[in-house]
Amino acid sequence: MLFETKNFENLIETKGFSEQLLKNHFTLYQGYVTNTNKLLAILDTKEVGTPEYSEIQRRFGWEWNGMRLHELYFGNLTKESKGFPDGKLQAKIEKIYGGFEQWKKNFAGLGMMRGIGWVILLYDEQSGELFNVWINEHDVGHLAGCVPLLAMDVFEHAFMIDYGLKRADYIEAFFKAIDWPVVSRRFDNSIK
Repeated sequence: MLFETKNFENLIETKGFSEQLLKNHFTLYQGYVTNTNKLLAILDTKEVGTPEYSEIQRRFGWEWNGMRLHELYFGNLTKESKGFPDGKLQAKIEKIYGGFEQWKKNFAGLGMMRGIGWVILLYDEQSGELFNVWINEHDVGHLAGCVPLLAMDVFEHAFMIDYGLKRADYIEAFFKAIDWPVVSRRFDNSIK
């Protein structure tokens, strides 16, 4: 099975994200898709249990998660600013975090942590809880069984061209570009 690179060119001209930054980011994403496909092909030729197979398998998790996290990230951005909608997600955020602003402060605060990685709003179907989590790298820090609702890339490639070291300014631009209806649909599709 080969995975195809998804086209996110519709995000060009998103306020707060230069064309150069987005095109560089799309190219990086394309690399994850290409490497995922290459590793799948190589794994089919190697014997399970060999050191070579084991190392390729470890690398596969990095490339796969890099591919999927970028798809979530680009998928929850939009050129047209869309406010946070009323609905089930809003009710859940209010119940767990005490309100949207408290949740946003927590999510943005994670994004300001030193280091590279991702900030993800996750929904745990078993407990019905929402979690803002830091995912270090692509393959470390995922909460097993949780559904990602909102992904924010905080690797330097996501903001340095436009914002330099001003990560807070990038996070502010990110919040203005969130496609909340997409995030809400992800939640609605995951609740039991």
